[in-house]
Amino acid sequence: MKYVIPCINIFIHEKAVIRTMNTDVAVIGAGATGLFTALDLSLRGIKVTVIDRGGLINGTSGRMHGLLHSGARYVTNDLASAKQCIEENQILSRIAPHAVFDTKGLFVAVKGDDEAFIDQFVKGLDEAGIPHIEIDNALELEPNLSRDVKYAVQVPDKVVDPFKLFAGVAYSAKKNGAKFLLYAQVKKISGSKIITSRGEVESRLIINAAGPWAPRISAMHSNESKVIELMPTIGVMLVYDKRLNNMVLNRLRPPSDGDILVPYYGTSILGTTAQVVEDPDNAEIADEDIQYLIEEGSAMVPRLSELQPKRYYYSVRPLLKGSSARAATRDFEIYDEGDMLTIVGGKLTTSRLMAEKLSDLASEKLGKKSKSITANTLIPDALSFFALKNTIGDEIYGSGYALSKLEEAIQND
Repeated sequence: MKYVIPCINIFIHEKAVIRTMNTDVAVIGAGATGLFTALDLSLRGIKVTVIDRGGLINGTSGRMHGLLHSGARYVTNDLASAKQCIEENQILSRIAPHAVFDTKGLFVAVKGDDEAFIDQFVKGLDEAGIPHIEIDNALELEPNLSRDVKYAVQVPDKVVDPFKLFAGVAYSAKKNGAKFLLYAQVKKISGSKIITSRGEVESRLIINAAGPWAPRISAMHSNESKVIELMPTIGVMLVYDKRLNNMVLNRLRPPSDGDILVPYYGTSILGTTAQVVEDPDNAEIADEDIQYLIEEGSAMVPRLSELQPKRYYYSVRPLLKGSSARAATRDFEIYDEGDMLTIVGGKLTTSRLMAEKLSDLASEKLGKKSKSITANTLIPDALSFFALKNTIGDEIYGSGYALSKLEEAIQND
């Protein structure tokens, strides 16, 4: 049996059609990188408008597994990304403490895992500058771990609530002058003019931060045969209605399926698969994918095989093209297409850095000498401004209601 999982936002309403907006920079994509870019540019005094066919973080960014990477996952095969992750982990923890939870992470090797890889992994941690501590009492710290655990090392993995984080980023961008055009499908791009389902946006420069949909936007902009090198990759995640672990648990082996369990509020999220797809809007998840995740995860936490997942979901990651999804770098690349900059690759953990590099280049193109200050700009807990207080709505809607209210607020001048 196969499952087709649609992207659904229950708070979508019919939006009024606008006429024309004028701006210095039009950012297509209200995900992690697009929102941090809007904040970065607006803090530099540059007029920016964010366009998205859905709402805030309605694509890949809102469907991540909750891990704020320490970079440890990549120390054996992608050292540059590992170094970026540990630096950005520290920055995001400092500027958005309300959205980051310092659970720490534990990499564990179980019976049968390659002992030579353990030495390679620890050496990589040292090379990347990632703090780590060998743990002798892993079962005392994490009682649900397999009794076959033979080695454990603690790293500074953390958990992040992307909705809390990026609600604050969007709110700050708005406060600094950014405009938002949400639920607006891009229909056509003519030079630096963007024609959407809700009107037109005239800009001096376009930033394409559409994630796995970036090649489509690039194709609208250019009649040239240049192809954005992208490998859209599905990651399936299973949600358990129990918190089975205190720290983020990772299997200490080369990156594979079912090797991470993230404690997210009162749940645990098991992930992920890595399947390359052609169309990020149409993906099928087979029973075998789900069962394989459970089997692999159970080698680390046996209780996963005893419990029924509450639900499952997926995200489509915009990976740079490589020999395979697992071998692909988690670094990012910026394509300069004249009056459009396109960014692909990266991770939510490194989205602030990606936005900084984009904004540096955009500022240069616009002839404005400026530097990024987002690494030292505190992000507010904006969702709390719109949350329902002491009503049944808190339990029915939760943060989804507050996010929809924030979306309405940032679009109303």
